[in-house]
Order: sequence, then C-alpha cells, then structure tokens
Amino acid sequence: MKRIWISATILALFSGAALAQDDAKTFKFAFQGELKSLDQYTLNETFSLWTLGNIYEGLVSLDPELNLIPGLAESWEVVDDNTWRFHLRKGVTFHNGNPFTADDVVFSADRVRSKGSDLKTRIPADAKFVAIDDHTVEVQLGSPNPILPAEWPTWGIMDKEWTEENDAVAVTSASDEGQNYAALHTNGTGPFKIVSHEPGVKTVFEANQDWWNWDNRQFNIERAEFTPIGSDATRVAALLSGELDLVYPIPVQDIPRVDANAGTEALTGPELRTIFLGFDQRRPELLYSSVKGKNPFQDLRVRKAFYQAIDIEAIKQKIMRNLSTPAALMISPVLYSRSDEFTRLPYDPDGAKALLAEAGYGDGFTVGMDCPNDRYVNDEQICQAVAAMLARIGVKVDLNAQPKAQYFAKILASGGYDTSFYLLGWTPGSFDSYNVIRDLNTCRNDDGTTGGPFNIGGYCNEKVDALAAEILVENDITKRDDLIAQVYTILNDEVSHIPLHQQGLAWGKASDVEVLQRPDNALLLSTVKK
Repeated sequence: MKRIWISATILALFSGAALAQDDAKTFKFAFQGELKSLDQYTLNETFSLWTLGNIYEGLVSLDPELNLIPGLAESWEVVDDNTWRFHLRKGVTFHNGNPFTADDVVFSADRVRSKGSDLKTRIPADAKFVAIDDHTVEVQLGSPNPILPAEWPTWGIMDKEWTEENDAVAVTSASDEGQNYAALHTNGTGPFKIVSHEPGVKTVFEANQDWWNWDNRQFNIERAEFTPIGSDATRVAALLSGELDLVYPIPVQDIPRVDANAGTEALTGPELRTIFLGFDQRRPELLYSSVKGKNPFQDLRVRKAFYQAIDIEAIKQKIMRNLSTPAALMISPVLYSRSDEFTRLPYDPDGAKALLAEAGYGDGFTVGMDCPNDRYVNDEQICQAVAAMLARIGVKVDLNAQPKAQYFAKILASGGYDTSFYLLGWTPGSFDSYNVIRDLNTCRNDDGTTGGPFNIGGYCNEKVDALAAEILVENDITKRDDLIAQVYTILNDEVSHIPLHQQGLAWGKASDVEVLQRPDNALLLSTVKK
C-alpha cells in the first residue's frame, strides 16, 4: 500500500495547479533519488553537489570537456611552491543582494573543513586562507600541491553574513536527523535560485537575472521543477506521457522504448564513475556476520575469493545490458594514462571456493551487505547478482538495500562506518588518481577525522600512505604516474576493494529539449534549452 500511495502522490504533482504553471520556459525533471539537504557541504555525492552547483558556485568551474576554467575567481597564479593567489570577480552578488568578497572565501574554507562537512578533503587541513583585499585571496600551504584548485569545482562559496545571521555556520551532516537553516534554504551566486523546497517531494528553481554572467547565458528556461521518483516505471512513464522533460537515469532496457516513443529520446554516453565493493577490514569482528571472534575480511584469501566469485561479464550483459565497462582499477581508464597495464582478477568460482577453504571457511559464512537502491544504475540488481554469485561459493549475503539518504546515513554514520560489506560508486572530484588514493585508500582512524574519509572499510597500508604523500607534491608527470602505478599495484595485490565497472549514462528527455550530458553525470540547468 505504501508504494502505491507514493506513486499516486508523485503523479498528483503533475496535475491540477502544477499543470497551470506549465509553459515553454519551465523545465521539469526527475532523478531516482531525493535532494535531502540544500547545504552543499552535507554530502559528497555527485547528484547533490551538482544540483546545488546550479545555486552555489566555486572559485573554479569546468567546461563541457571537464577542463578547469575560471569561476568566481577570474584568475590565479602560483606565487611560490607553497602559495597560491586567487583574484576574485568584482561586482558579484549573492541571491539576497550581499556582495561577494574575499571574506566569504575565507569563511567558506573554514566551514568546509569543519565538523559535519562531507567535503573536508577539498582543502588541505593545514591550508591558511588570507584575504589580501576584498577581491584577492592568498592560500598558504604547508607543502606543495600542484592540483589544489582541481578539487574545487564542487566547493561552493557561501555568504558569510547570511550564514552567520541564520545560525547556520555548523554543517548538518548526512547522518543528522535535524537540519539547520542552510539545509533548507539557499543563498548562492549562481544562475538559479531555489524558491521552494519540500525534501523528498519537490524543489523549484528560478533563473537568477542578477547572475554576474547573465548576458552570456546559454539557457533559456525561466523555471525548473525537480521531483524525486524512485520507481523506474513511474519515472519513465512520466517522460513518455510528456509530463516531464527529462528523467535520469532510465533503465538500460527501456532505451529502445524511449527512442521509439514520439517526442522522446534517450541520451547515452560514458560515465567516469567506478562502481565497486568494499569490506570492513578494520574491526576485529564484523558487525554483521556469522563469524565471531575474528574478521574474515582481514584475510587476503577471503577478499580474493569474493573477487573471483563475481562474474563481471554476466553483470555487464544481463543487468547492465552492455552499458558498462568492466573495471580493473578504482578509476576510469580515461583518467589515468597507464590504466591498460592493469587487469581484473579472473572469474574463477572453483578457485574462490578453494581460497575460502584454505582460509578456514570451507563451509562458508553469512555476511550483511549494504546497498543503495536509488543511487547508481541498477544498484540493487547488481547487489542481488553479487549475492547470488557469492552463494555459489558458500557465502550467504543478508542484503540491506535502502534509499540513498538512509544508506549514506548508515555507512557514514558520523564517522562510525556502520557496515561490513557494501557497494559504492566514486568519481574523483579532481579527476585525478590522488583523490581516489587519498579518499578511499589511505589509513584512517576510527571516526574518519584523519586519513581517507570514504575509506569505509578501513583498509590500511603505510606504504600506500607514504606514496600518496609523494604523489601530492610531485610535479613531474612521468614520475607521478609511476608513483600512482605503484599504489594501484599494491591495492590490486591486496584486494583493497573489488572494482566492478564504469557505468554508462542513460538519460531520457523530450526531443525538443537540449541539454549537455557530461561524463561526470552532472545535470546543469545552465545548459538547458527548451
């Protein structure tokens, strides 16, 4: 009954008063998951970051080919090995009319590294931001960082005065039940404003005619309405009927149907995101397992057995309908020049059984698995397939598939990392291997305040940490790529995680809508024409 009620509620949004507002300049879209918080620092997740990126802008931005370009900083330079200087745009205002100044940048740099923020690693912890004048900011580092601004396109600058006035300096974390003013309201500098927000129901955007780049805008829509629709069938039906202008993702099996329907078409392309599996390797005993007194994932043979039990080609063909690329690394091959030197472990269920027996688990064991069911393409189906494949080697998986809001709140759990085995997707914010190595693979403490904050399973190798420190400061590309190759070799040899694939993008849109589909899966309202 609950599922029927939700569907009826969603469909009601497209009738009555809502239709009265429909015109050629209103763009209606849906995503499979909800936009819970309007605080961009709450959740390091592509959909949330870039949806709010229509509101909040960074010092730097990305062009259609994902090259770094000026944003709120019109230029920057390296003063010396440890110092960067950013020259800010003049005449920029926040949506409430407050002027954008260097004080807002300094404030935002402190806030993004504060408790509750999911974007702490955007800026080195020891970096000092200094306002030289109203439109110049100097960043003083403890050591060289040649890729510093590459991490910043999704770090939006907030209005210091507005945030303090509304008692919203503290960031609402993904696991917090309560939300402060900044989680429910926005005040950015970007091309769109949010004029209403009902979490889990509907969010309405309006074009910001006071945007500093208004005269060069590429969009013609005046209003956008976002509705989260978890049901694939409901989402696609709303597109086919003309009630929505764009939905994403669409199930890969529905691509021919969307293309065959009058007035709609599928938009497909490669995505940079890598989908992978992770294990809790830190706790002496798993939270969710029949094994007591020890942690089977601390045994390389068990991790390797799980890897070799997974038939990635079956997942590609039967679940992803060939809209995925099996992965050997935790990064898309287009983002690392030496990716072709690495290969996946072979699918070998008999070998996997032998490894489990050798490790002392010949009779198998039970383990809990956490999975989102509305975040990645066919995420729950992938987890179900993995569970079935592991069952063939004697491992029983208790699958816990949840909407992404609950899923992230659980596995992050304010640094508690409440999971034993999980599925996650990752696109490096800087499009650089250092991001993957640091955030997913460097040693962390129990609450994640040091080391890789998204190293959910607590993998730790001091050699990887040492190499990561070298990679961060190495300017020579050849030397740097060699250091990265050393890390990926260690990660693969130790099965730190199980890379699955890079998923493909599949959006469905009205034929009269133009939109840029970038390989980072960002939907930018500033590229929409209708």
